[in-house]
Parts: sequence; C-alpha cells; structure tokens
Amino acid sequence: MTTPSTAPAAHPERLIDTPWHTVSAEAAFGRLASRPEGLTPAEAEAALGRVGPNELQAAAGVSAWEILGAQFKNVLIVILLVATLLSAVLGHGTEAIAISAIVLLAVILGFVQEYRAERATDALRRMAAPTATVLRNGEECEVPARQIVPGDVILLRAGDRVPADARVVESVNLQIEEAALTGESVPVEKHADALQDSGLALGDRRNMAFAGTAATYGRGRAVVTATGMDTEFGGIAKMLQGVETGRTPLQENLDRVGRSLAKATFVVVGIIVALGLLRGQPFIEMFIFGIALAVAAVPEALPAV
Repeated sequence: MTTPSTAPAAHPERLIDTPWHTVSAEAAFGRLASRPEGLTPAEAEAALGRVGPNELQAAAGVSAWEILGAQFKNVLIVILLVATLLSAVLGHGTEAIAISAIVLLAVILGFVQEYRAERATDALRRMAAPTATVLRNGEECEVPARQIVPGDVILLRAGDRVPADARVVESVNLQIEEAALTGESVPVEKHADALQDSGLALGDRRNMAFAGTAATYGRGRAVVTATGMDTEFGGIAKMLQGVETGRTPLQENLDRVGRSLAKATFVVVGIIVALGLLRGQPFIEMFIFGIALAVAAVPEALPAV
C-alpha cells in the first residue's frame, strides 16, 4: 500500500480561483495535498473541520408570514378590505363575499409567486447528491455528500450525481449531463488531459465535473477541487442571495393607479354624500350610497391581474 503523503494541507483560500482544467492530474493531487488512493479518514475529518460541510448555504430569507403580510400593502387591496368590512356591517353579505373572494385570489397569487422566488436557493440544494462514492486511503466507501472535502477522490458511474466540483483524473467513456449548469443539451464526454486555455467556458472544460450534474455513461475518477459555496453552483447561489428584489414597472404603476383612484374616489364620494345631506336625504342612506359608489369605483379584479 502506498504510504500516505506527508505534504502539508492545502490552504483552501489559495485554491478557489485555480483554473483546474489547465492543471495536470498529478499537479492537481499535489496542490490538493491528496493522492490517487484518496485521503485518509483522519485527513478528511480535519479538512471537513477546516472548510465546512459540502452544502449550499441559504441566506436569511424572508419568512412566509412576511411575504403574506406584504400582499396587504397594496392600496387597492386595502380599499377592497375596507369595502368588504363595511358591506358586511351594513348587511350586504353577497357583495362582501364576492369582494372577499377576489381579494383572497389576489393575495394567494402574489404569495405563491414571491414564495417560490424566495426559495430559489432551496431548488439548487435539491439538485445536490445525497451520497457519494469516494476512496479513503485506497478503500472504496460511500459517504454523505456533505462530508466531501477538497482532495477527496470520487468515483463516478452512470447514474451518479456529481457531489462537488472535481478534476477528472481517469475516464473510461465517461459522459456527464451538464444542462442544469451550462445549458448543454447533450451529455459531454470527459477526459483526464490538461487543457491550455485558462479562459474556457464551463461547457468546454472537458476534464472537469461540476456539482449538481449527473454521469450518464461510462465511469471515471475525479479529485475534488471545490465544495459547498465554492462550487459553480455555489456561485449561482451567491448571486441569488445578492439579488435585490425590486418592484416591476407594472407593480409600481398599479400602486400609483391605486393611490390616485383611492383619492379620487374619496373626493367624489365625499362630495356626493355632502350634496345629498344638503338636499335633506337621511345620513344613513347617503352613507350606504357612498360606500356602494366607492366599491363600484374600485376594480376588484385589478389586484389579481
């Protein structure tokens, strides 16, 4: 059995930006303080404590309750809720139920769309492999994918999902489907030779395997170069976390229309109620008429649209 390497552990911060596709397999092992038979269990455990688990980290997102509450900040929704309450108090049950149904539909649609957008990182995490086959001190074993560390030698066979970014060191007709990452419609055949161009696009790095992709044919071995948030998928997760969620022009215009409509409605209703009172009409009758006019002026379907 080969004597375990005594090379010092590679410093992870100096490896993140390495163009691994230009590095030979032998040099990759050297830079990662690894060897063809893989790390020892002790080395893997030490590396795990140093670099952390191999998983995407979700930023502190907005809770479901906050997303739901935000749906009621729409001016038109507030007007309709007030109209619903007044209609119910005044005994107009049919109108109250109809308006409530429209409000409920608008709130549910908005909540579902925003909730799905907030969980984009979770969708990436679901693409990660649950387990991986690795070589630890020359012995083949299956470990949870979150325990994979840089320097681990992973075995890839048809049907396996790649658990981390890795430099292919052995390929026997190995093909990997990378559509989720590169958009490539057909599986890419991998090889172990070093490439010259350091600026190659991900889809052209034929000696690399990326986390979240899947082997479709053949078999191979690869040495892990990056895990967790340092992988290509991790970079996507970081970008998603850094995106500022702004309002679309349509949402801004609808809010502006809602505010203008609310002001105009209150002015018109106030004038009509005042004129009615001046003509001697009963206050309660004019009040009900004013509410009916306000409800009629607000397009109940606009928030849903």
